[in-house]
Amino acid sequence: MDKGNYSLVTEFILTGLTDQPELQLPFFFLFLGIYMATVVGNLGIIILIRLSSDLHTPMYHFLCSLSFIDLCQSTVITPKMLVNFVAEKNTISYPACMTQFYFFAIFGISECHMLAVMAYDRYVAICHPLHYTLMMSYEVCSWLMGGVYILGLTGATAHAGCLLRVLFCKENAINHYFCDLLPLLKLSCSNTYVNEVVALAFSTFNILFPTLTIICSYVLIIISILKIQSTDSRSKAFSTCSSHIAAVGVFFGSLTFMYLQPSSSSSMDQGKVSSVFYTIIVPMLNSLIYSLRNKDVKIALKKVIKRIFY
Repeated sequence: MDKGNYSLVTEFILTGLTDQPELQLPFFFLFLGIYMATVVGNLGIIILIRLSSDLHTPMYHFLCSLSFIDLCQSTVITPKMLVNFVAEKNTISYPACMTQFYFFAIFGISECHMLAVMAYDRYVAICHPLHYTLMMSYEVCSWLMGGVYILGLTGATAHAGCLLRVLFCKENAINHYFCDLLPLLKLSCSNTYVNEVVALAFSTFNILFPTLTIICSYVLIIISILKIQSTDSRSKAFSTCSSHIAAVGVFFGSLTFMYLQPSSSSSMDQGKVSSVFYTIIVPMLNSLIYSLRNKDVKIALKKVIKRIFY
């Protein structure tokens, strides 16, 4: 397509979650509260794990990394969303839109694989407790976390690179509250076949591979737990895994609904609701379900408070 014959889009309009004026202010305060809880919760976890020597274990190193991903993911999306609730014109420039999508993709893909790494860590801890120190050494943990971020960068770069070749010269109203891939492709006035193939391939890998890893890990974990004679030990092992399973279900369920449907049959309005879960709700919940219910974290928090104030 000849760019000279078209007026290319220089900024987009984000339609947001709703077009009803009476809901804008309530939504602003609701999501502001969620964002504040997300920042305080995840930043608190990162600081606590860094300060407490008792939490310098692979499990909490992964939790620290997950909290960092959640904090960044929420920060990429929510502040702009909050501004749009109170702004008269909800616009975002083309460069800012592409930048937001790129970082959203990095942290979104990284979270998928970090959840899989955490499931593998629980598998090693429960199924191979005597070899845990060897199998989850500092070097192994470093390689696993490095691999998570490399996959995030690779996937995001592939998506963004393909998106940059797409021309936007028709409508500029994105039916979403942030610059996501599928709503952007719907606005394109050039062929998006390559983008759709790349999106489906990477989405399938980044959703199905971690999901299969998590399922296999938990099948082996359940088999190992059922062999435990002590009822208390069995319930403790199950409770350690239940929170992770709940978070995985919400996160991957909403991702699957959004990205593994044929674009012709997917509803953007339903997709927006689905997106709220993995971009805003899950980052807040992770700090609660992974730490505040954890006895080790509570003990470490008390020790840090005593060390600071007494």
